[in-house]
Amino acid sequence: MVDSNPSSPLLAANGLNKAFGGIKAVRDVNIQVELGSITGLIGPNGAGKTTLFNLLCNFISPDRGTVIFDGQPIQSLPCHTIALQGMVRTFQVARVLSRLSVLENMLLAAPHQTGEKLRNTWLFARRPSIVKEEKHLRDRAMLILESVGMSHMTHAYAGSLSGGQRKLLEIARALMADPKLILLDEPAAGVNPTLIKQICEHVKAWNKQGITFLIIEHNMDVIMSLCDRVWVLAEGQNLTSGPPAEVQTNPEVLKAYLGQ
Repeated sequence: MVDSNPSSPLLAANGLNKAFGGIKAVRDVNIQVELGSITGLIGPNGAGKTTLFNLLCNFISPDRGTVIFDGQPIQSLPCHTIALQGMVRTFQVARVLSRLSVLENMLLAAPHQTGEKLRNTWLFARRPSIVKEEKHLRDRAMLILESVGMSHMTHAYAGSLSGGQRKLLEIARALMADPKLILLDEPAAGVNPTLIKQICEHVKAWNKQGITFLIIEHNMDVIMSLCDRVWVLAEGQNLTSGPPAEVQTNPEVLKAYLGQ
C-alpha cells in the first residue's frame, strides 16, 4: 500500500509499458498529475496518448509499470472500480446512449444507486427513501445540465445531438460520478469554435470547484488557455514536460509534434 500525503500527485504513472504484437505502443512512460491542476498530454498521431489513457483507467492492462491514484495502486483494479474511486474519462468519439434521452444518460452515470441491484428494484422500488434518492439524482442532473446550457434538451434523444453537444453531454455525465479526476480525450475534436470556447470555460469553472483534469488535445490554443503543465509523448515515450509556453517553443517538440 502506498501512503497518501498532501505532497503526492493525485495521479502518477511509473514505467508504463504496453505492446501489441511486436509494436511497442507505450514505452517506459512516466506522468504525474497534481491535485487541482489542469494537465495536458500532447504528441503527434500514434504517439501513444489514447493508449496511455486506456492504461491509466485499466481499459487495457499494462505489460509492466504502476499507476497510483490518490495514493493507492490501481493498475490491477477493474475499470469500473477505478471510476467508483473517482477517476473517470471521456473518449475521442463521444460514447452516449443514442436511444436514451439526455436526462436518462445523465441518471445512468450516477454511482451507488439502490436500483443497480435487481433484488432492490423488486423489494424497495417505491419506498420513500428510493423516491427521495431519485429526486436528488434528477435535481443534480438538471443542475449539471443547466451549467452546460443543456437543460432545455433533457427529453431529446442523445442520438439527435450534434458532435459538440455529445461531447458536452459526455463531460456532464462524467460529473454525475462526483469525480476527483476527469480524463478528457480530445474534447475539442470535431467541435465548432463556439462550443470549444464553452467547453474550455466549463473546464475552468469545474476546476475551480476542485476537479482535476488530464486532457489529450491537438488544439494548441486549448492547451495554452487551460493547462498548468503539459506532458509530451513521441513514439510511445516521454519527450518532455513543463509549462505550456515552454513546451510550445521546445525544439524537440517542434520537431516531433509540429513537424518543424
